[in-house]
Amino acid sequence: MLPGRQCPPCPPYPPSYPSRPDRVRSRWARTCGSRSARVSPLEETIFHGFNTEHLYSTPHLTTDSHVPCPQVKLEKIHPKTCSPKEYLETFIFPVLLPGMASLLHQAKKEKCFERKRTKFIACDFLTEWLYNQNPKRIGESFTEFFSIPFVEQWLKHHPRPAMPLSLLLTEGEAALIIQSFWRAYLVRCDPEIQELRQWQKKLREDNHIHQQVKIFWAKQEQKVKCKMEKEEEA
Repeated sequence: MLPGRQCPPCPPYPPSYPSRPDRVRSRWARTCGSRSARVSPLEETIFHGFNTEHLYSTPHLTTDSHVPCPQVKLEKIHPKTCSPKEYLETFIFPVLLPGMASLLHQAKKEKCFERKRTKFIACDFLTEWLYNQNPKRIGESFTEFFSIPFVEQWLKHHPRPAMPLSLLLTEGEAALIIQSFWRAYLVRCDPEIQELRQWQKKLREDNHIHQQVKIFWAKQEQKVKCKMEKEEEA
């Protein structure tokens, strides 16, 4: 450049090519800020494919900082006159999605992703969560699933089958039962114990214990019968 001459001003970037890519962020990042870095994989699974713009209705920010943001008036959506899509995204998803996140966290604690069968019932947990998170119940104590009034009424007419014991036992209780059975099996396999069991079996056969037990109970029944007949005659 020659001395004494100034460089002509650079032409502005087109609107579709911002000067700094980091200035253009997603709506989720603008709304939540640093929270997006702390989202757990379970929450990412829930919110994947869901348009968060309906939950956080913030106006678009322009790339030029000198242009003021327009004031956008949020329209109130009436639940009886809005479309099904607006109803779901305004009244259902903001409540249901946090419940689904809690559901997945609890399912992970119950090891539902590691086992084929567990005692955890997802519908019961979600029903309990939504009932206790109802804004009309603010300040009330926590209510368990089987204590919810409409659940009690339903189960009176539609009782559930008993849950298998294998699903109710904890890992410690199940391990104790398995260990006791295995130790008893090892004891019965001992040669001396086998000899003792054979001797007891032979003793029972020689003394006709089973036959003697039958005779004993027959005599007892005969005594009771005779006593009842004497009482009737008297």
